[in-house]
Amino acid sequence: MKDILKEIGLPFAYHHFAEGKSPKPPFLIYYYPRSENFSADGLAYYKIQVIHLELYTDNKNFIEEERIETVLDRHGIFYDKLETYIESEKLYEVLYIFEGEENYGK
Repeated sequence: MKDILKEIGLPFAYHHFAEGKSPKPPFLIYYYPRSENFSADGLAYYKIQVIHLELYTDNKNFIEEERIETVLDRHGIFYDKLETYIESEKLYEVLYIFEGEENYGK
């Protein structure tokens, strides 16, 4: 995941930046809120991690969204996308939701 984030080229952190260390937007936050594993013979045969990638910007930023989507597309990552405005922070948040899969069964 970190290699993909480095390729996007924006500052990023896992889950949040430390208090007082948040960079000026645009920046990214990523985290793994849950898994959706596939079982076989009572074991987690395929471990599937749900990934949230959040873009924060001061203004609606189509250029940064296109940059993120180009990198995700290049890596063959299917994503869903949601957008909201966080009034208390005066920031736009664009959320990309996708899965990362590893085969531990072989």
